[in-house]
Amino acid sequence: MKKANLYSNAHIFIAAIRILEHLNNSAPSIEEVCKFISLSFEQGNFICRKLAEMEIIDVVEGSYGTRLFIKNHLKLEEISTDEPEDKLAQELIKFQTTQKEKTKKLESFHAEQEAKKKNLFSDLEKKLQEQLKKKGGSE
Repeated sequence: MKKANLYSNAHIFIAAIRILEHLNNSAPSIEEVCKFISLSFEQGNFICRKLAEMEIIDVVEGSYGTRLFIKNHLKLEEISTDEPEDKLAQELIKFQTTQKEKTKKLESFHAEQEAKKKNLFSDLEKKLQEQLKKKGGSE
């Protein structure tokens, strides 16, 4: 499956706004657009925020909910086609990798401490046995 990027999803999002606006004779909501193009609400909100930041769409909140209006569709071409959309997923993978490394370090530290504890107890046991032998031999 082709990896989605913001450029492709933005074009699909704008097309969905146009189609829904034509079908319903009114500006669609984010929920309607997401449902129409089978996109998660979170991802739809992300795309919507990006498009609003770039002044491609207007997000208007009114008594009938939040509605989307196309402002300047030509700015879609300013979006990079190389940039992956899901930076959050990349950051999550990076975080998980870091956490796994920390866990491995912690486990090795615990194993090291356990080995030190065993060595200490064995040394103490040897010294105790030596002292017992000295006391037993001197009596």
